[in-house]
Amino acid sequence: MTLAVRYIAARSLDTATTDNPPPGPGEVELAPAYVGICGTDLHIFHGDMDARVAAPAVIGHEMSGRIVRVGPDVTGWAPGDAVTVMPLRWDDVCPACTAGHRHICQHLDFIGIDSPGAMQQRWTVPATTLIRLPDSLPLDRAALVEPTAVAVHDVGRAGVREGERVVVVGGGPVGILIALVARAAGADVRVAELSAHRRALAEELGLATWDPAVDDVAELVREWTRDAGADVAFEVSGAAGGVNTAIEVLGVRGRLCLVAIHPRPREVNLHRFFWRELTLVGARLYDRSDFEKAVALVADGTVPAERLISKVVPLTEAPAAFEALEGGGDVMKILVDCTDDAQGAAV
Repeated sequence: MTLAVRYIAARSLDTATTDNPPPGPGEVELAPAYVGICGTDLHIFHGDMDARVAAPAVIGHEMSGRIVRVGPDVTGWAPGDAVTVMPLRWDDVCPACTAGHRHICQHLDFIGIDSPGAMQQRWTVPATTLIRLPDSLPLDRAALVEPTAVAVHDVGRAGVREGERVVVVGGGPVGILIALVARAAGADVRVAELSAHRRALAEELGLATWDPAVDDVAELVREWTRDAGADVAFEVSGAAGGVNTAIEVLGVRGRLCLVAIHPRPREVNLHRFFWRELTLVGARLYDRSDFEKAVALVADGTVPAERLISKVVPLTEAPAAFEALEGGGDVMKILVDCTDDAQGAAV
């Protein structure tokens, strides 16, 4: 039995003991240390993903931890190894897989959404999902490897090159990570974000910011680029206004990378796409190379993961943490401490 955070229904989570099967052939049992709460988890919490999430469901996929047991036929891994998980299972036979795009398999099992996730004390997963962590990397920071892998993939999909001018619309955790990864690629980056707290954090990390509530972002981009417009814009806000801003700031043949999950269709200025020959690309997940690069970026401090962690709570306080994130305020990333010691302290 293992203590777990479960999604019950829209806006309802609980903590309960649940069965965790022993590792079978090709599987490992993990002891998750830290699990991050992300935007997708909040979509689940709101009930927006009930078509995929079969309640009661253990959620969570941004994690770090250690191996407890290895199942039959597992080689190269041993108890005590520090790992994170690339939470994807694909079928290897659908058209997407056979075309080389397994990370967006047409029958993808996203672990933590379509099957039990990491927000529990013990978790059994396929050994193929494991990504090794360096022993020198603290496990709380390592919990941000997964969202950093998202950012690595997004920057790659947008084709960001050295010297390009990039606007990130939305300065939440993924937006900040995209900005940091794009800067590491040699881009000149600006972040447009409504929250004063998030703008302040971005500025502490050396990123220039704008406040869309008071700043004319499109005009500022024209001044910054001498009327050329940005080369790349990332839409990370999930808001209709964010889409409009991301399109408006782009110069001729600019690229818009859509990162946020928009719960409903948006009106898009297609004339702008025609007039400036813009390109729209979607960026959904990641592959193993994105994860491995993310590990390196977090480990060497290029991504200062510790600066993005606002709070750490034990499993028993995770439901309240979802409420805190939904309320906004001075919060960036909340981690759930899944270790046995943390639960003992909470009790």
